[in-house]
Amino acid sequence: MGPRIVDQKEFSIIGIEARTNNVKEMTGDGVIPKQWEKFIKEGILQKISNKADPTIFVVYTDYASNRNGDYTYVIGAKVSDVSTVPPGMVVEKVPKGRYAVLTSAKGQVQKIVPEAWRQIWSLEDKSQLGGPRAYKTDFEVYDQRSQNPQDSQVDLYIGIK
Repeated sequence: MGPRIVDQKEFSIIGIEARTNNVKEMTGDGVIPKQWEKFIKEGILQKISNKADPTIFVVYTDYASNRNGDYTYVIGAKVSDVSTVPPGMVVEKVPKGRYAVLTSAKGQVQKIVPEAWRQIWSLEDKSQLGGPRAYKTDFEVYDQRSQNPQDSQVDLYIGIK
């Protein structure tokens, strides 16, 4: 089954950010695992005020080009108010628009998320996402199905034109 298409409303998240690219992430010395470690060890989620809910969001934005270029990776929470941003954190706006939504398999989060991205790239190559990728903003949703890192399921929202 292919992705479902949704019209997503704009929302904001507050979290920590880093700049990276997929080549770096595939070397085993990527930024993303270090960001997750920092997020968990430093209790970042608990430091974010005005959370809409306990769901963790990961936003990919500021794409330099396509899946081969640099992008900004932000991990945090959706908020109802952006007036209080803790030190060392940023506000990232997820723009309204059309998104192709894919749900990962169930399993270890560090395996299922990269597998889901490989699936997205293969669908993108075959133009099966429901439209060309916008390369503006994509995001992942870590909700109640992701509480156990050994048995997780994640939704991936891919911005399309």
